Amino acid sequence: MSDNQTQTEIFDKNNYQISDLDSEIRVDRLCSELLKAFHQYLLQELKLEPIDAGSQAAGADYFLREFLIGSRQENIFDCTAKRARQFGGHWYIIRNLEPNMEELTTLLSGTAGFYQYCAHNKLISEKDAREITRTCADLDYYRQRIEDFHAIVGDGFASWEKACPL
Repeated sequence: MSDNQTQTEIFDKNNYQISDLDSEIRVDRLCSELLKAFHQYLLQELKLEPIDAGSQAAGADYFLREFLIGSRQENIFDCTAKRARQFGGHWYIIRNLEPNMEELTTLLSGTAGFYQYCAHNKLISEKDAREITRTCADLDYYRQRIEDFHAIVGDGFASWEKACPL
């Protein structure tokens, strides 16, 4: 496959539909290639330091490949601000042994940056990118969700979960 063919393939939203295991594997591969393009954009166009560009790309990678593709089996371009909130306010917290704000902040920052990149490439609307970015920046909300999770006693998980269901 030529580089132009790969570029066309990774920027086609329809190629990210998941219907079975084979399509999930294909989407994961395409997403990986798209993340490489995002990383290069951060380095070359936005002139981020390599460590910052790598951190942004890794944060987006976890959100996209572990959560949207692996867990939710959703098209990454159908992501909403609500889904980003569910990731940071619920899924990340219950899926990690020691959920913490340092790590979550990096994941959310990378997610926001990725969707800004998508809007730049006309893969999602500017409005959707702004809403996802605003949701990812609500760090006090996520900090409180982590604190509340650590404070759960007895049968308190149900009310914690209800406040931000998946």
